Amino acid sequence: MIKLRKKEKRDTKEKLKIFGPAMVIAIVGFLVAYQFVTPAPPRNIIIGTGSPKGAYFAFGKKYSELFAKENIALEVKITAGSAENLKLLEADSDGVDIAFIQGGMGELAKTEKLVSLGSLYFEPLWIFQQKDLTLNRLSDLKGLRVAVGEEGSGTKVLTMKLLGLNGITAKNTRLLSYDPVQAAESLLKGEIDVAFFVTTHRSSYFRLFLKSKSITLMGLQRAEAYALRFHYLHVLKLPEGVIDFQDNIPSRDLTLVAPSTQLVARSDLHPALIELFLQTAEKVHEPGGGFERRGEFPAPKYLDFELSPEAKRFYRSGTPFLKRYLPFWMANFLNRMKIMLLPLVALLYPLFKLMPPIYRWRMRSRIYRWYSELEAVDLGMEKEDLTANLDEYLLMLDNLEEKVSNISVPLAFSIELYSLRVHINMLRDKLYKAREEKETK
Repeated sequence: MIKLRKKEKRDTKEKLKIFGPAMVIAIVGFLVAYQFVTPAPPRNIIIGTGSPKGAYFAFGKKYSELFAKENIALEVKITAGSAENLKLLEADSDGVDIAFIQGGMGELAKTEKLVSLGSLYFEPLWIFQQKDLTLNRLSDLKGLRVAVGEEGSGTKVLTMKLLGLNGITAKNTRLLSYDPVQAAESLLKGEIDVAFFVTTHRSSYFRLFLKSKSITLMGLQRAEAYALRFHYLHVLKLPEGVIDFQDNIPSRDLTLVAPSTQLVARSDLHPALIELFLQTAEKVHEPGGGFERRGEFPAPKYLDFELSPEAKRFYRSGTPFLKRYLPFWMANFLNRMKIMLLPLVALLYPLFKLMPPIYRWRMRSRIYRWYSELEAVDLGMEKEDLTANLDEYLLMLDNLEEKVSNISVPLAFSIELYSLRVHINMLRDKLYKAREEKETK
């Protein structure tokens, strides 16, 4: 039993001598390749949204819920809107990683380190007014009390541009920087005359206006002219009665202008998270609704910033194969580790393809190299007089057998070893026979 254990240890050592260097080379290859593996994505990120009553915040909450299913904490940051979101994206600290940005805000950017993930939906400019006012054009707002949007919001940026074209300024009109909720409440109470909102029809305060008998929706005359002046604006038609057929809201066909909402991120946002945001955006916005047709969004158009490389691949090829069928973290791990296949293919395969033949050659060489001495004895026996050198040949065979008895090979090669010992015994028997013949004479 002790001898068997020693033999097993020797066999293991021999295998390590041959396979060990191959393993070392493979490990070194993996370590080198690992240096090129991208780090894992962070588990906590922040998205800039807008007012708690607005569409940005509502969509941010939906995104957060879907991210939570992938074990990623997406913090929804309440902001004044697009202008503040843009500043937070550019901030060196205490900023956000990604945000909803209203179309046309790109000209305010102070850095080129921002990328777009695509546009998500149209965000119309709604102009609500007191019903007893006769207003046809924006120039008619001169001298009125007008809520133009909260400071830091995309609403105010767009509204001030349009009003400026019509000669409406703070000098001739009372322009109020109210947040959406404050503007809605003030308009319903009759404290202001007109309020501008850039939002979807899903916003909570939008429904309040539809129920009010004192508030009506104002169309935008010369909408095509505004869209031609500001190319990020799109002309939308709001047909009579489309909001409420029974109460015929609106009471006539109206024309609106709308920028599109984009998802904008820092250029250093982890590529895997960009892909996850795109998958999430597809789930949330692909069904469409309102002014958007099914499948129209998300889309790689109407952008203020360069489309990220990951977004380009997504719109060209769709969701990556692994991420269609595997959980986010598993798919991301396999995707990151694919570079590790290089040492596996380039090193391990040829090494372990060569190692078995090398191992067999080495084991057999321990046996076959003694055949040269055995052959020398055999040839000598044929050429010389055995009776004169009988004892010398027997001594040579005894020495050879002693050396062979110390050979250790795995069981798989025992046949070759025993075959050598049989051949040694055959020559010894031949010598013994020669001795018997000599003694009988």
